[in-house]
Amino acid sequence: MNLDALEKFCMKLPAATEDVKWDNDLVFAVGGKMFCVTSLEPPFKVSFKVPDHDFDEVSARDGFIPAPYLARAKWVLVTQPEKLKPKELDFFIRQSYELVKLKLTRKARKDLGIDN
Repeated sequence: MNLDALEKFCMKLPAATEDVKWDNDLVFAVGGKMFCVTSLEPPFKVSFKVPDHDFDEVSARDGFIPAPYLARAKWVLVTQPEKLKPKELDFFIRQSYELVKLKLTRKARKDLGIDN
C-alpha cells in the first residue's frame, strides 16, 4: 500500500475526514477523532489504534513498534508496511476506525449517520 491507496481506502469509510496536522502528517478521523495517521514525506509509515488486549502482540511483530506519543492509547506504528499484505493493512485500519467510532457518543454517531 502507498499513500494514495491508503487515502482512497480511509476515505471510503463512512463519515471519514482527512486533515494535515503537525506540518507533514495526514490524519484520517471519524467524528473528529483520529483513527489513522501517515507521514506525507517518505518513507511511507502508518499508525493506527489496536484493541488493548492485542497491543503487546501487535507492537512486537516484525515491522511494528509502539507509536511514539500514542502508545499509551494503544496505537502502533508500522515501520515496514511492505511486510504486510494489503488486506491485512486494510483489516488493521478498519479495526482502528471501528474502535474509534465506538468511542464516539451515540448522538455523535447518529449525527454522522454511522449509528449502528
